[in-house]
Amino acid sequence: MVVLCRKKGKRAQEGEHGCVCVVENEETFQTNWDLEVKSFDEMGLKEDVLRGIFGYGFKEPSPIQQRGILPIIQGKDTIAQAQSGTGKTGAFTIGVLQTIETDPKQVGSDQIQALIVSPTRELSMQIAYVVHSIGEYQNVKVQLCVGGTQVKDDIKQLKDGGTQVVVGTVGRINDLMKKGFLKTDHLKLFVLDEADEMLSKGFKPQIQEIFKYLPPDIQICLFSATLPPEILSMTQHFMRDPAKILVKSQELTLEGIHQYYIAVEKEEWKMEVMLNLYANLDINQAIIYCNTKKRVEELQTLMQERDFVVSIMHGEMDQQQRDIVMKQFRSGSVRVLITTDLLARGIDVQQVGLVINYELPQRKESYIHRIGRAGRFGRKGTAINFVLPKDARFIKEIQEHYSTQIDAMPTDLDEL
Repeated sequence: MVVLCRKKGKRAQEGEHGCVCVVENEETFQTNWDLEVKSFDEMGLKEDVLRGIFGYGFKEPSPIQQRGILPIIQGKDTIAQAQSGTGKTGAFTIGVLQTIETDPKQVGSDQIQALIVSPTRELSMQIAYVVHSIGEYQNVKVQLCVGGTQVKDDIKQLKDGGTQVVVGTVGRINDLMKKGFLKTDHLKLFVLDEADEMLSKGFKPQIQEIFKYLPPDIQICLFSATLPPEILSMTQHFMRDPAKILVKSQELTLEGIHQYYIAVEKEEWKMEVMLNLYANLDINQAIIYCNTKKRVEELQTLMQERDFVVSIMHGEMDQQQRDIVMKQFRSGSVRVLITTDLLARGIDVQQVGLVINYELPQRKESYIHRIGRAGRFGRKGTAINFVLPKDARFIKEIQEHYSTQIDAMPTDLDEL
């Protein structure tokens, strides 16, 4: 495997130069950065960055922002793990905007200086919006590079120059780097959002390819709600003495989300349970999770046959369709969205108060991301899990892993 050899300032094969660290005991992964700054004014931020922060609507930094911004602006590699919906995007965005140079009088101000990569198009679009909004007073130029769009448009924009921050998905970023259009000569900062997903088997080969094009002295920042030990151990290959801001798995469950399960004897009975819920609950906006495109489409058909207005989203839809669905859902014109884990991470739709796991996720880590779509930024929310007999052990494992309680659904739904 090729890794980034930070000690020698270049890439190396495993074992060369002793560049790959030995995985140490679990204490290696404890928090080592406890410094908190309670207000944005005390962080030493540029005036234009502060104006952007307050203009965006932030008043006081959230806990992850209190601890996570400072190591970034001090130039440290950073690993930050915090609950869903607690302001991680804001934390690394502010760090990026403070780090880059946008003053046209300064050399390199018209070059790409920061690269932010995320696992999905929707999340990348959301990040690009936040960077653009908070960077408004700096006149920061952000370029979004995601799959499902015309690559020639990305190439033209990159050739035109002036972009300081690129946000995108792994495949498109990798492609543009390979073809020589995304230049990394002036790159200062590389951010991996939803880092555990990005360093997992599916994305790992492409992430390794991206590392080949990064400057050896680049600052690397990883953000996620879940960072399992195997992912943290991997970071020793390419990070230099990172500031670690970690939350134990027992502390990850969101306090504002009430979690319930409904025992369902057979798969085919789930639809009747769903109809009963909808008949008895006052639902503002809800996300229903299934594990496959096939099940998403089956559930859509069943609900539409019963006159429910629902939308769907999955990874095989083209970008234009996905954009329309997200716009409708964000605006509230669609109240129920059936989706796969495509929308389990990072997406912030403030009105979502209910998450239904029609099918339990296949990985424990996905559970916390899914239910985190409700109760964003401390708001109240509800998560309901449909549990077949074969799921009983898994739901118990989830409770033990997160030291949380998932209660039986009350028969009197007014209690919700």
